Amino acid sequence: MEIPFFKNILKDYPNFWKEYLAHFEHKKESNKYIVFDCESTGIDIENDKILSISAITIENNAIQINKFIEIFIHQNVALHNILKVDEEEKVIEVEGIIRFLNFIKNATLVGHAVGQDIEMINEALNRLDLGKLKNEYMDIAIMYQKFKELPEEMHTSLDQLCTIFKIRKSDRHTSSSDTYIMALIFLKLKRKLGI
Repeated sequence: MEIPFFKNILKDYPNFWKEYLAHFEHKKESNKYIVFDCESTGIDIENDKILSISAITIENNAIQINKFIEIFIHQNVALHNILKVDEEEKVIEVEGIIRFLNFIKNATLVGHAVGQDIEMINEALNRLDLGKLKNEYMDIAIMYQKFKELPEEMHTSLDQLCTIFKIRKSDRHTSSSDTYIMALIFLKLKRKLGI
């Protein structure tokens, strides 16, 4: 028996959200990952805002350079100086979120301390009265902990991982360069862990 109340709620969702949810009705591509990073005004989930999102696709254990997005979001806040967003086209937050959801579909998300970035996206979705991200995710910091059998409370920074895996740290602290660096580290850890 269908409950009319829930049917009406589903009808009220915007099309981009319905399209995003529809991807989870299909089988996920097991060889596809989306490595992503958010730059934001700070780490306070409720009060800070996303300034940029970058994401790159990994398929069949290869970084797909041509499957990359970088989104700069217009926010009415004072910006820190690690982003050169004045030179880039900026979109409003809802447009940035739509582009991100259209890009990731139902892929497994990958990042460093990825929970923070996911919560920033979820808070932006909350401001739109939508649900949370449905994607599975993997954290390269946790993957490294497992690989080295480190205690759970021992956190390895992205800079430390770059040093460990001999990856150049030029242009660190922009979402696009951090995304590419994380993709390289992810592939190395994936191979070492036999994933």
